[in-house]
Amino acid sequence: MAAAMALSCGARYRPCSRQLLGPNARGRLVRPAVWGVSAAPASSRPGPGGEVQYCAELLRKRDYEGFLCSLLLPAESRTSAFALRAFNVELAQIKDSITQKTIGLMRMQFWRKAVEDIYCDNPPHQPVAIELWKAIKRHNLTKRWLLKIIDEREKNLDDRAYHNIQELETYADNTHSALLYLTLEMLGVRDIHADHAASHIGKAQGIVTCLRATPYHSKRRKVFLPMDICMLHGVSQEDFIRANQEKNVRDVIYNIASQAHVHLEHARSFSKNVPVKAFPAFLYTVALEDYLYKIQKVDFNIFHPSLHKKSTLLPLYLYIRSWKKKY
Repeated sequence: MAAAMALSCGARYRPCSRQLLGPNARGRLVRPAVWGVSAAPASSRPGPGGEVQYCAELLRKRDYEGFLCSLLLPAESRTSAFALRAFNVELAQIKDSITQKTIGLMRMQFWRKAVEDIYCDNPPHQPVAIELWKAIKRHNLTKRWLLKIIDEREKNLDDRAYHNIQELETYADNTHSALLYLTLEMLGVRDIHADHAASHIGKAQGIVTCLRATPYHSKRRKVFLPMDICMLHGVSQEDFIRANQEKNVRDVIYNIASQAHVHLEHARSFSKNVPVKAFPAFLYTVALEDYLYKIQKVDFNIFHPSLHKKSTLLPLYLYIRSWKKKY
């Protein structure tokens, strides 16, 4: 009940009509926050012991769905989840906060060195880094996954579209899935079936994130959607920049959204073999379902205003899914 009260602080949800998203169906199938620099200005740095609050507040502002999911983790893993997701936020915000790639590379190098120093018990005096160090000490987290996230985010600094859906899935697997692997380690789960589920959920999350970011990026004359699917339907980047809502544009979105749904279904196919202890790590599927349902409802018009509204019932449905021990 305490978790439910904590969740009541914010974020409409309905379960996704998944049958409309199958490969042979044509259903009626937010700007995610893109963030700034790694180190906090001196005036906003937390005092001693305030690093947890700093990470939680960063998440609440920049990754609200991740913040809600973290609240529903077991108490012994919650603060570590804040740190891990705050680390991901710090990296994710770099791309859209720079005008020169060189600056982005420097910031990525800061975090790469920070991770190396953390594993030498010498974290930099930065609140997220300090909390990440505590999480690593507490749960013996694998360094390889942290470095893989940095490496993949660094490669993604280039402003270019994904060549194909497989390239987008690779990016998602090396970032979102890697974050889930680390979350499983925090929960004390090391299981091949859980890892397979995490891989598919991470890919679904990466695809949905790319879709959600499209209106934001289009206003800045940037399009990152897979080029092969756009070409298949005769859609150009200029169509998205002009917010074209023609059928062929909606068909591109339908194909990409359907791929995210397929990954969610694959992840659930492992549920009978996944330890129940791992289920809290996969609560983000509720938010993914919510977006897929909403984009179905507007017939895949990615620019529809309803897609930008916060789901006010999402906290409740997250709590119910957690209580039912399902993902």
